[in-house]
Parts: sequence; C-alpha cells; structure tokens
Amino acid sequence: MKNYLLISLILFFSQTKAQFFKKDNGLAHTFSIVARDEKTGEIAVGVQSHWFSVGTSVSWAEAGVGAVATQSFTNKSFGIRGLTLLKEGKTAQQALDILLSDDPGKEVRQVGIVDAKGNVANFTGKNCVDFAGDLKGKNYAIQSNMMLTKEVPEAMAKSFEANAQLPLAERVLEALKAAQKVGGDIRGKQSAAILVVKGEATGKPWDDNHLVDLRVDDHADPLAEMERLLKTHRAYEHMNNGDLAIENNNMTLAMQEYGAAMKMFPKNLEMQYWTAITLANGGNVQKAALMLQAIYAKEPNWRKMTRRLPKVGLLTVGEKELMLLLK
Repeated sequence: MKNYLLISLILFFSQTKAQFFKKDNGLAHTFSIVARDEKTGEIAVGVQSHWFSVGTSVSWAEAGVGAVATQSFTNKSFGIRGLTLLKEGKTAQQALDILLSDDPGKEVRQVGIVDAKGNVANFTGKNCVDFAGDLKGKNYAIQSNMMLTKEVPEAMAKSFEANAQLPLAERVLEALKAAQKVGGDIRGKQSAAILVVKGEATGKPWDDNHLVDLRVDDHADPLAEMERLLKTHRAYEHMNNGDLAIENNNMTLAMQEYGAAMKMFPKNLEMQYWTAITLANGGNVQKAALMLQAIYAKEPNWRKMTRRLPKVGLLTVGEKELMLLLK
C-alpha cells in the first residue's frame, strides 16, 4: 500500500511538472506586492522568496503601463502579455481575466497586477501551497503562497498603508519586511527584487524610466541586503544630481548633493573624492587638498586619477594648485 501511494504521488508530481513547470518558467513560492504611489504615479513590484534569482521571473513593470507579479508555478508570459494587455487599455482585472482564460495550469498560479490608474487585481489558484492567500487595497495588491503563517498578506497591507510618507521603493521594502517578520516563506529566504517605474513613460528608453531596479539573487538575508542596496542607490542618486549640477555650473547645488551622499556613506572614497575635486574647482583648494591626502593614504591610485583630470577639463586649477592637490 505504501509503495502504491508513493508511486501515485511520483506520477502525479511528474505529470504536474510536465504540464506546468517548463524550463522557461519555474517555481517561485513567495510573497509579493504590486503597487502604485498615488502622489507620484510611480508603479512598483516587490518580492522575496526562497528561490534563486526571483527577480528574473516574478517581477515585471513598464513605465506608464503597470506592474505584474507572477508566482507559485510561475508563468513568465503573464508578465509580458499582462503588460501588453494593460498597454492596450485593459484594466488590471480585465488583463488578469484574459491571462487566466486560456491557462490550463491556472490553479497552481498566483498573480498580482496593478495598472497605471491604480486599479488592482490578483488571483490565487486553489492548488497553491498553504498558507496561500491574497489581499487588495487602494493602489496595491498582495500575494503569498507557501507561507509559514496566515498572517503575511494582512501584515504586508498594514505596513504598506502605515508607511504612506515613504518613497514607493522604501514603502514596498517595509511591506516585504513585515511579511518576513510574521514568518515569511516556510522554507526560509534566498532572493528578493524591487522594481519601480515612472507613472508616465518619457518615450525615451534611455531616460531612466526604471527609477529603482534592484535584485538580490542569492543571500542569507536578502531583505537586509536589499535595504543596503536601496540606501546605496539613494546615495548615488545624490551623486548623479551633483554631477548634473556641475554640468549646469551650479557649484552650490553640487556641493549640497555630494554632501548628502557623503552623509549617507561617510567612508565611501569615491564620494569623498569627487566632493574634494568640486571643492578645488570652486576655489577651496586647501580643504580639497586635505581631503585628497586622506583619500590617497587609503588608496594611492586616486592620486593618479587627479593627474589625469586637468587634461579633460574635470579639474580646472593652475599648476601651483595642482601640485598642492597631488601632495
């Protein structure tokens, strides 16, 4: 009898795997949120799972269109087709209905969709592994399966609503952390992803339509690593703003932006270096020289960099000042 049951289970799983688990899809038992920021129009999807590189299969988003999370027995086509349907003018619910209408494996699927207007829809197939559930709120939808407890969707919703003052990426991260706090994936944790796009597309693919695009593919504590990466991302946003200010010859704004970045990561040598170069270009050579000496002591190659900058116009000081900066 035991052998018969074992053989039956193997056959059932083999048939299920053959039908639903294709090489180009995959498993992603996980928790996720798709959301829109009512103030900015930004659209996001965030996810964590005990599965390698979850961001390559679960999370999909396009500026001015919407976001899709496809999980459990993942169907990657739901991401691509879902966004296409939204772009055609379908609402989140209409797009979801169409995706499920011709899917023989829908009972092992879990999907969440948000469109650019904030309409949301989600679905949990009856054969998703417990604890599995979903929840919808204003401008967001939450999905979870194979959870340790039933509390995950509600914990995520409460967190998302309570952190409305945060930027969307940080708000999504807090919701993911809330899920983990009440148990998260019964198997543990391995990877995470956060993708945030603009509420309106610029029509120019090179124009940063992806505002945040971060993945942790394999880590013992993916959300802690995601938090570090997101903080780093924000710091480099300040650095980029500083560079743009220099381009526009606004040295005051450049120093403000570089200062904000250094405040977040005071030990980052690159942030210190370009702040020093900006000081030198602004006439504060003595202070710049002191900063550079400390940087050179930790990494001598930055001195070589300084020698190369005058040639391309990134360091605009006289020969005497340059010698002081190279000490």
